[in-house]
Amino acid sequence: MTTELSRERAAAVAASDGAPPAPLTSAPRRPRWWRTALPTAVLMLPAAVALTLLFFWPLIQIAYLSVTQPEVGFDHYVKMFTDGYTVAILLRTVWVAFVVAVVTTALAFPFAYAMTICSPLTRAILFTIVLIPFWTSATAKNFVFLALFQRDGVIDSFLQPFGINYPLIGTAFGVTIAMSQVLLPFSVLPLYASLGQIDRRLLDAAVGLGATRTRAFFRVYLPLSAPGLSAGLILVFVLSLGFYVTPAMLGSPQQAMIAQLIMTRVQLIFDLGGAGAIGIFLLVVTMLSLGLSRFIAGGRTRGTNGLGGIK
Repeated sequence: MTTELSRERAAAVAASDGAPPAPLTSAPRRPRWWRTALPTAVLMLPAAVALTLLFFWPLIQIAYLSVTQPEVGFDHYVKMFTDGYTVAILLRTVWVAFVVAVVTTALAFPFAYAMTICSPLTRAILFTIVLIPFWTSATAKNFVFLALFQRDGVIDSFLQPFGINYPLIGTAFGVTIAMSQVLLPFSVLPLYASLGQIDRRLLDAAVGLGATRTRAFFRVYLPLSAPGLSAGLILVFVLSLGFYVTPAMLGSPQQAMIAQLIMTRVQLIFDLGGAGAIGIFLLVVTMLSLGLSRFIAGGRTRGTNGLGGIK
């Protein structure tokens, strides 16, 4: 009787489980954290050392000089915003950098767009055209502009028969033109990288839903290109803030920019504290510009994720 009950209970347990329990096995052991972190740290060590010695340590020294020479305090930062001459140069530099960024972006967008729709052979030729300025010395290019912009130069001689006598040498307008030409490749390359990732079938879908080609371009294509536009705009703006050779060769003391002011304070006045304060100000403006670019690009990307944010 007892044997039969044991058999029935065993049969019931087997029926309820459906299968005998699997043997217990130990969970796979995870690698210790240092086994993955140590190789990464070793690979990053040379770059970290170089970045510390060549960037962070000089930056700390500049910041230290800006608040300790000749006296401890923030007098250099206060004078920078209360001195009319320095404020005028700061505003001029920011304005010229903004204009150069807008001009280069406006010129680079159709060029980069053409690179995305042309044949591979034409794209290779356009790439070569973009890269040619990198093969030419900046000083040589500025000497070419010097010959073009000077009084009785090529442009001035061409405009004189029309009654226009306006040499571009020594003017902020001439400096803006030269800086735009030099920095144009830095706007074309990020724009091409961004435009090349846009699926052009979205334009066809918008046209199929009743939109015109122009409306589809402004409502679909242009918002999707916002990351590339902001990247090229901010990159050129940041590079323009620290330009020295082009404004020094083509500009004038009356149209000086921040880099010229820093060089004057270091070499002629030996005002290391004042020059350091202006350099820290440039760094702050650069960081704010990069943060604004990330914010704009991220917001536009979220707003145009798929077709949900396009109306």
